[in-house]
Amino acid sequence: MHPSDQTIFALSSGRPPSAIAIVRVSGPQAGVALRLLAGMIPSPRTATRVLVREAGGGEPIDDAVVIWFPSPASATGEDVAEFHVHGSRAVLSALFVAFAKIENMRAAEPGEFTRRAFENGKLDLTEAEGLDDLIHADTDRQRRQALRQLKGLLGDKARAWRVQIIEAAALIEASIDFADEGDVPEQLVTPALAKIRTLLGEIEQVLAARGKSERLREGLVVAIAGPPNVGKSTLMNQLARREVAIVSPHAGTTRDIIEVQLDLDGYPVTLIDTAGLRETEDPVEQEGVRRARARATEADLVLWLVEGPHPADPTAALATVWGGRDKIDFTGGTVLTVRNKIDLDAVEARSRLDRVEFGISASRGDGLGELVAAIVGFAHEYFGTSQSGLITRERQRELLEDTAVSLRRSLEMIAIGEELAAEELRRAALSLGRLLGRVDVEDILDVIFREFCIGK
Repeated sequence: MHPSDQTIFALSSGRPPSAIAIVRVSGPQAGVALRLLAGMIPSPRTATRVLVREAGGGEPIDDAVVIWFPSPASATGEDVAEFHVHGSRAVLSALFVAFAKIENMRAAEPGEFTRRAFENGKLDLTEAEGLDDLIHADTDRQRRQALRQLKGLLGDKARAWRVQIIEAAALIEASIDFADEGDVPEQLVTPALAKIRTLLGEIEQVLAARGKSERLREGLVVAIAGPPNVGKSTLMNQLARREVAIVSPHAGTTRDIIEVQLDLDGYPVTLIDTAGLRETEDPVEQEGVRRARARATEADLVLWLVEGPHPADPTAALATVWGGRDKIDFTGGTVLTVRNKIDLDAVEARSRLDRVEFGISASRGDGLGELVAAIVGFAHEYFGTSQSGLITRERQRELLEDTAVSLRRSLEMIAIGEELAAEELRRAALSLGRLLGRVDVEDILDVIFREFCIGK
């Protein structure tokens, strides 16, 4: 039997133990499972309290609530049953054993419920990707972006664009059929070209608005870097609001990269504490310095922390450390220079602030509010107006770029021959079909759906 013809079941709520656990069943045997274990099939979409027993009127399993969603009016498009049981491991184990005894029923694979919904036309691939992003959202901004995608932000646009491409292709192909009818072809080609130009302009506008919505999924990477003993670990702990890094007066305490995930005003931020950048004979610390330099160059934002006589310019600081023999290339990201320990020498510190962007006391918390506000401001500028961003994944961007290329070629080819222009329009429609997951996407389905959790 093909896997899609089998009935699947899985826990769809949180990890046990819990007050209530929801177990979903999807497939042709969902109704059979209700009859055997609940003794009935309740009215559709009506929560009904029953005593769930082992098949054939055996031992009671739990006092539960069941809901019946007959196809096609269900989340997957198949017959679906939900068992709302008490969330103990013992109850769930007994229920799963009872399910496994029913013919052609098996435990679901990760993402299998959503994949069946996709295959049954309940959602397109962009909406499935939005659902995956919604499940994994850590911040409010990620949640809102994912929900917009799940509600068809990009999918609805792509469907409308595909319809317009097909209409334009039909006009051009009709002009080929009426080539011997005098001025009829021109009457057909002119509106087709106007439609293509308008459509190309819309897609190019979406591609040009690089609001970096794609990066909102992964978040902003902020690295705290600088010489040893300037308070990098202390600043890390202050920003994380907990002890995540060891603070010591001895240089070289931080040997490895320490990361913590933060939610700053709804923006996902990965904060990195790095080893102090200095020359050392210790091979372990040398590796820590190497990793620190690598992460600093890859970070979106570097907080270059200095204090005392250290140069405010990171390039000058490294020239001091290595005698001008080695430097970090910060061209990949933005650097905010932060002077720490301003509480130790307030008068001299104030005079130094002319050369730096922020003055803080990581130990006391002075100036941290302004620094956090600057990071949030950078994130807002970096991610752009994600409210209007249609593209959230690189796959989507690549297929829209392919669509735009084909539309441009169709405009160029029309002077050579209508047949060539029509072929480019078919390519454009194919790219949008792949974006929606309706044609030629088998090679990527497994990759996308295996990212889902079991039960979704």
